[in-house]
Amino acid sequence: MNVIIIEDEKPSARRLQRMLQKLNLETEIMLHSVEESIHWFQNNVHPDLIFLDIQLSDGLSFEIFETIEIKSAVIFTTAYDEYALQAFKLNSIDYLLKPIDEDDLATAVKKYQERTPQKQAVTLDFNDIKKLLINPIDREYKKRFSVKVGQHLKLINIDDIECFYSENKGTYLYTNEGRNYLLDTTLEHLENELEPQTFFRISRKFFVNINAIKNMISYTNSRLQIKLNTYNEQEIIVVRERVKDFKAWLN
Repeated sequence: MNVIIIEDEKPSARRLQRMLQKLNLETEIMLHSVEESIHWFQNNVHPDLIFLDIQLSDGLSFEIFETIEIKSAVIFTTAYDEYALQAFKLNSIDYLLKPIDEDDLATAVKKYQERTPQKQAVTLDFNDIKKLLINPIDREYKKRFSVKVGQHLKLINIDDIECFYSENKGTYLYTNEGRNYLLDTTLEHLENELEPQTFFRISRKFFVNINAIKNMISYTNSRLQIKLNTYNEQEIIVVRERVKDFKAWLN
């Protein structure tokens, strides 16, 4: 199988390359921008499969498809939330949320390998998806959560929540009063419910509230450590693959 990676962050591209090697997929070509990708596709045989980041350093990767007719299958690697990615589901295009999990990667590759040849080509309207990602449909986000305390239900306003986190297969919210509560949901489901200007998923384990951030400290391997106003039960680390998007979110 001929596979290429299009990803503007070279450490992320190399990490994905190593993960694919574990699945016996060799990736010799890695492209890092829209311009570089267009030039490569104009002068080379197109691959069987592309791992494609949506946001590249010089624009959205959809600009590649506006210039070149791509006949390869595509698996998107992206930090966009699940709501925006409904468009990909409708068009039977696979995607992986960053930071990429090895099991999720293996599942996506297997799904591609099991497709019939007639379904390999890209057939979706990228302009429609581009519009959806740039101008998401207005929607209501959660204003409060109900949690169970003994035999009682307690309402917690979203403004009183410092973070959401997963631990021991459970999902919790943590309040500015220093209390945590178990939720009957998952962090993946919260992707669709939290206002993205207020909450950011810094890793597979944490969402943080921008209003609860007290300090940010440089950490090993190009990561960031976050200090919240109240929460101090464990280290909160922005994974390397999300640092760039996190800094953009802060602004």
